[in-house]
Amino acid sequence: MNDSIKKYLESYIQERNSFFTELEQFALDHRVPIMEPTGIETMLQIMKIQNAKSILEIGTAIGYSALRMADAIQCAQIVTLEMDEERISLAKENIKRSNMGNRVTVIQGNALDLYDQVAVHGPFDAIFIDAAKGQYGKFFTMYKELLTDNGCIYTDNVLFKGLVADENSSENKRLSSVASKIKQFNNWLYEQKDFTTVIIPVGDGLAVSKKI
Repeated sequence: MNDSIKKYLESYIQERNSFFTELEQFALDHRVPIMEPTGIETMLQIMKIQNAKSILEIGTAIGYSALRMADAIQCAQIVTLEMDEERISLAKENIKRSNMGNRVTVIQGNALDLYDQVAVHGPFDAIFIDAAKGQYGKFFTMYKELLTDNGCIYTDNVLFKGLVADENSSENKRLSSVASKIKQFNNWLYEQKDFTTVIIPVGDGLAVSKKI
């Protein structure tokens, strides 16, 4: 999407309350990756249509998206996973300040080691993956077992700055490598016979995979 269309779509997004705009500014100032505005608004809308009452998030960061989900879907319980100690400390503080702590449960550790702890809170109507890009396939494979019938898995950054279309177009070798891994994940995702997937070109690319 070109910048003019992106700005046009963002102009329709309602202004968030001061708490969320503060988190957005913090993320910008400290280079903490959070979902782009059109991406998170699209995901929240689909989750509301889905009427997701239980949500698993892989990749808490500072708690922004978990709290946006809790705010948008008042009946939802969110379990969110994070391994970075500094970020999880910030997330817990933000969750405490939000007064939504009774609906957001934070579990610390590598998501690939937390299945048994997470399973206690399942099953989940929705799973949101936004963590280590090279592990997307492993996250998906492991946690799809905790998805309810007709549940959805949402995966962010699947267009990765547009580089998935041509990972060699960037002179940055690290970015090209990540783009290549995400492109492989996208190919793998569309091959999953127990899911139907669509990639929506909003934000940095949002994949929505519905369990069949």
